[in-house]
Amino acid sequence: MTTSENPAEEPRSAVPGRAREPGPVSGPGSAPAPPSWRRPLALMAAAFTVLACVPFVWVLVSTDGQRHTAGSVPDRPVAIVLGAGVRPDGLPSHLLAQRLELAVELYEAGSVQAVLVTGDNGVEHYNETDAMAEYLVGRGVPGDRVVGDYAGFSTWDSCVRAREVFGVEEATVLTQDFHLPRAVRLCRAAGIDTVGVGDSSLRERRTATVYGWAREVPAAVAALGTVVFRPDPAFLGDYESGVDEALAGAAEEAAGAEGSGRS
Repeated sequence: MTTSENPAEEPRSAVPGRAREPGPVSGPGSAPAPPSWRRPLALMAAAFTVLACVPFVWVLVSTDGQRHTAGSVPDRPVAIVLGAGVRPDGLPSHLLAQRLELAVELYEAGSVQAVLVTGDNGVEHYNETDAMAEYLVGRGVPGDRVVGDYAGFSTWDSCVRAREVFGVEEATVLTQDFHLPRAVRLCRAAGIDTVGVGDSSLRERRTATVYGWAREVPAAVAALGTVVFRPDPAFLGDYESGVDEALAGAAEEAAGAEGSGRS
């Protein structure tokens, strides 16, 4: 019998010369197809990451012209030193000490006439403000040029109280580089003509500095909300004349020095 006479031996493809395309392999050892939800989830995560970084970029860009080195910063009457923790023995932490050293440098250079130290004294046994003031006096800054704010519980609280409680209109804010853009942005939002100087801290405190930069991404999101809604600080209080008195003393001293020079 010939092949053409046996239906069981007919070619499997109806089109001569065209091979049949193999179907999907689903046998043992084949890789399972990825779940259909993974791609949308990855896209959502990427979009969320980008959106979370937008406020951080905004803070950086909007303060670019107000961030300086200690040698290039414009003169301002007041330096604002933001608290950054004290050690168990009551001395300033390393990062806080570096901020205070910037204040000493600016005061000695005549770039500021008074220093407002603002920190947390919410509980009796923890006092950032006095620790900062004592450090500055120990480094040669006159005590009547140092003013303490004991309710600087956050960057925003410190900025608002500097403006509303202590009457600061122009200032140089001092902190670490990673915190400086947000500090300048918030103090300007509080109504202070603010420039800033930051301590790099990377060489001596690498881990803390990297963590600080990473922390600023979500912190910038919160800062954007603060700028928009402008919440009241935890504690505002009555007006205090400490900065006014410090600046008046500095002006009197300068006038006396000028008079002595003329005579």
